[in-house]
Amino acid sequence: MFSSLHAPVSCSAATPNDDTLAVGQALAVGGKLISRNGKFALGFFQPGSAITCKYTTTASPGWYLGVWYNMIPVFTTVWVANRDTPIGDPVVNLTELKISADGNLVISTHNATEPIIWATHIVNRTQTRIANTTAVLLNSGNLALMETSSSAVPLWQSFDYPTDVLLPGAKFGWNKVTGLNRQFTSNKSLIDPGLGSYTIELDTNGGMLLSSRSPYLVYWSWSGSSLASQLVPLLTMILDMNPQTKGLISAAYVDNNEEEYYTYTLLNESSLVYALLDISGQLKLIVWSQATQSWQTPYAQPAVPCTAYAACGPFTVCNSKADPFCNCMDSFSLKSPRDWEVDDRTGGCIRNTHLDCNRNGNTTVSTDMFLPITRVTLPYNSQRVEDATTGAECAEACLNDCSCTAYSHNSSRCLICHGELLNVKENDDIDNSSEDVLFLHLSAQDFHGVRKSKRKSIIGAVSAAIVISFGLLMLMLLSVIWRNKFKCFGGQLYNSQDIGGGIVAFRYADLGHATKNFSEMLGGGGFGSVFKGVLGDSTPIAVKRLDGARQGEKQFRAETLGWQQL
Repeated sequence: MFSSLHAPVSCSAATPNDDTLAVGQALAVGGKLISRNGKFALGFFQPGSAITCKYTTTASPGWYLGVWYNMIPVFTTVWVANRDTPIGDPVVNLTELKISADGNLVISTHNATEPIIWATHIVNRTQTRIANTTAVLLNSGNLALMETSSSAVPLWQSFDYPTDVLLPGAKFGWNKVTGLNRQFTSNKSLIDPGLGSYTIELDTNGGMLLSSRSPYLVYWSWSGSSLASQLVPLLTMILDMNPQTKGLISAAYVDNNEEEYYTYTLLNESSLVYALLDISGQLKLIVWSQATQSWQTPYAQPAVPCTAYAACGPFTVCNSKADPFCNCMDSFSLKSPRDWEVDDRTGGCIRNTHLDCNRNGNTTVSTDMFLPITRVTLPYNSQRVEDATTGAECAEACLNDCSCTAYSHNSSRCLICHGELLNVKENDDIDNSSEDVLFLHLSAQDFHGVRKSKRKSIIGAVSAAIVISFGLLMLMLLSVIWRNKFKCFGGQLYNSQDIGGGIVAFRYADLGHATKNFSEMLGGGGFGSVFKGVLGDSTPIAVKRLDGARQGEKQFRAETLGWQQL
């Protein structure tokens, strides 16, 4: 799957809007076949990515022949012919797709050293049949090589040779008669459709197996006796629980004398849906959202991306809850930042400083040290050392071995790792007190650098916590002061003993209540009238209400004190 397209305009002997390529016609760069429903297109493309890469351009140097969705803004391939044999400059090499003299569909060039880039391999055909051969891009996205005078059964079809995508109507499984096995292989990266790290295939019980290619290791399976008949209804039930996938597809499992396979069809032909074996090693159901104009992933298995073997490459730690979920170990850096930006993490990380492994006679003299990494699963290539029963002996066994990159000791078990550390995953289910700790072999320089960096991080975190705590304390103190001030100047009416001869500010509404809405006037002053009032404890008061311009504080205080003595 890709997100951009680069294709220079060129002439083509085939009509660009046709879905068929006949004998004597050729499809060159810039031309394309389009299925009759307009949903799919076939042509040459140069994969690229819409992401902004700060290291180098993300455009692939190679060109490919493939099928892609034709009517959406995100360029998305669903099949690639020459995925491991990219084409250099197709215009210079006069690259074209055509039906050759022997009736096969071929990608040919005028390059004398490599005239045929890719080809179907159909044999034993007569010239009469060859003359009636056509290549058709069907409405399903299937590229089929057919004889116009024969039945509708293709001589060859792209659905039998899938890449990383299973389209609706295609089969996932094998032909028991011919031995054809339709398995899927992930891409190398977002800009390289070559054979990647993971495959999915049918097992002998009709289940699904996800495995790494090198080494071959099954890391996820959906298999077991009689499970094949249960898988389809179970999958349907899971998809119906999600509003985004409810009523979207209809899946089926077929097992007869000729074939055994899974397939699915769309319940709404206007929907855009496909199954993808992702670069991460996950099997995903991809759905086009018309509202957001983007692809969505409502379902994936395994649900945790770190399940795939070596998902992040050597000397990395995988954390499915983090974003990104792959990170280098301490004192290691990305081997190829550019590759990581296009989701190719197979290179992993490399050391910042080489280990100190100097030999003096038969004794290894080393200043190297070990950094503990807690709460991780141990690497896949761990080996047990029987004669090391203590932690010190286990550490010494690793330190004395130049190829040892880490060790782990638990009770009387000593495990050491040689070469690249693969499949190290953070595990939040492991308790902090667990004795399963991976001790990473580092140079003394890197070890002290990590310690210093972590010390700074701790000091920074503590300092931030102190500042935040002090700020919260000040806010609480200000809140208390403000609350007390509100009680003094804007709260309830006070008893006479609380007044104590001083001036107390009251709310206007409270004074209105005490004076019966200023109904009983006692007299007048220079700036206003004085009204009789009674506090809640029956204490009589005099209230002066200003009638004109604001008077000075001294005059107001003097006059108010005078009325208080009445």
